[in-house]
Amino acid sequence: MSVNNNGGEDMRVFHAAAGLVIVLALAGCQRSFGGFGSQDISPAPAPLQAQPVPSVSSSQLPDPSTSTAQFPAAPSGAAAGAPGGTDVAEATNALDVTKESMVGSWRVSSAGSSCDMFLTLTNLGSGSRGGTRGCAGELTTMGSWEVSGKQVVLKDRNGSAIARLYKTADTRFDGSTNSGQPVSLSR
Repeated sequence: MSVNNNGGEDMRVFHAAAGLVIVLALAGCQRSFGGFGSQDISPAPAPLQAQPVPSVSSSQLPDPSTSTAQFPAAPSGAAAGAPGGTDVAEATNALDVTKESMVGSWRVSSAGSSCDMFLTLTNLGSGSRGGTRGCAGELTTMGSWEVSGKQVVLKDRNGSAIARLYKTADTRFDGSTNSGQPVSLSR
């Protein structure tokens, strides 16, 4: 009976070859594209040239307690806390709403057209992530939403409010965009 002493050496060669194959496979998984995390190095943009600045002047502001004629009249037609032309009756007669009840898909009617809205509980800034598909106008910029009291506030991707809605039935919300366009959500 003869024993081959090259068996251990053959195993080492096999393991080295297998390790090399794994390293080459992992090297092939690297991506090089111009997106987030890109390894591409671009030259830095040229610095901006200094621009002249006009001189700054100062003057004393009038005392606001003496005359109110200098201030514009308060807007009418919208209640305080219900901007964007939202009907005051909607705000006062609104049903209670919870964030959890808002999650999911909604059908949106606004400005004579309809589209889809999707609301999640994933945190995004001070609100939760949401978005629209097939909408027009201000609703195309929706990126998040939040519940504030009985009001649902739709926000753009910068966190600014674009619409406010109130629960008017079990599966219906009505309100308006900041520009005054009526908006309804339903399931």
